Amino acid sequence: MADPLTPKPTDRFSFGLWTVGNPGRDPFGEPVRPRLDPLEAVEMLAEAGAWGVNLHDNDLVPIDATARERDRIVKDFRQACRDHGLVVPMATTNLFTDPIFKDGAFTSNDGRVRAYALQKTMRAIDLGVELGAKVYVFWGGREGTEVDASKDARDACRRFREAIDYLCAYCIDQGYSLRFALEAKPNEPRADIFFPTTGHYLAFITTLAHPEMVGVNPEVAHEHMAGLNMHHAVAQAIDMGKLFHIDLNDQVPGRYDQDLRFGSANPKAAFFLVRLLEESGYEGPRHFDAHAYRTEDRDGVAEFARGCMRTYLILKEKAREMREDSEIQDLLARIHRHQRDLEDLTRQYTKDRARKLGEMSFDRKGLAEAGLEYERLDQCVTELLLGVRSKSSKASASGRARGRR
Repeated sequence: MADPLTPKPTDRFSFGLWTVGNPGRDPFGEPVRPRLDPLEAVEMLAEAGAWGVNLHDNDLVPIDATARERDRIVKDFRQACRDHGLVVPMATTNLFTDPIFKDGAFTSNDGRVRAYALQKTMRAIDLGVELGAKVYVFWGGREGTEVDASKDARDACRRFREAIDYLCAYCIDQGYSLRFALEAKPNEPRADIFFPTTGHYLAFITTLAHPEMVGVNPEVAHEHMAGLNMHHAVAQAIDMGKLFHIDLNDQVPGRYDQDLRFGSANPKAAFFLVRLLEESGYEGPRHFDAHAYRTEDRDGVAEFARGCMRTYLILKEKAREMREDSEIQDLLARIHRHQRDLEDLTRQYTKDRARKLGEMSFDRKGLAEAGLEYERLDQCVTELLLGVRSKSSKASASGRARGRR
């Protein structure tokens, strides 16, 4: 019998070249392992069971490559993907590493830098489409400030809007069917980054010339760095039809951007995110934007990739168990006190419904005194995640049922 925790193409798991290719360098230390060549990365990901591989333009093609070198590199990469059965579902532009972007790309005060950033992105979009990408992500890593006097934040919003509008028009003109996904982050590498949360971008999208082309790419670590609930951010994006892509990793709140293996820091938060993705009908990639620990060699990097996917599949199975846990479902049925007549009355305004609602009386004190059983619900979910529900749930549920009688 096949192992249910073995990744399949239908799971749509993907990794970036920059994730498994990370050499373990940080601001305080030099690389600890060789940078993985893109062709080696494709082979490693295929062996681990991934479905897709994503890239920044310069993860694959060096920024100073000639046209001939670029074409050779792309040809070899496409062949490697075909040989190993991987697809390229997403691409993006590196607008943060080269010194020219030291004060931003699309929001730079220098018009020449802004123009170069647009040119570089158009070429990177061409590359992404050539490789088969359907989503194009924008992360404004340098779009921010340390000195607020240096930039008017209103100018930054306008400049960023003009860039996205320009690139949407470029894609339309070229006949590309790309969708753009905007990725938020509160800080690092800038002291403050413009559009620091997914909510900021959801509002910004409504001001664009082609809002139908643009959605969001929430990242677990980035929302947690801001002290926010990733599950809630993703739910709002889904509700608005704007979850075009997602970055899965983990993060301890209050720390630097850790990019930890998915589910390794807060498995409970990861569980609710997986449950949401699986039960909402989200059909996009499950992309892991994370890095192996700096302590690891090549084998450790492969173990990291397998671990990300395995944890997701474990939590997916836990979501199924939650749906089939009779005590949890009974609790939820009591907690969600659906009353059809009231729902019909309050869902949408009409003058008659407002009149009927105004005439109703409510037992305010009685409603306030009712216990909601959230403690028990949370304990049941905790036991489910800890793997002990199968041993204790029936006996404990039976005892509580007798107590209620």
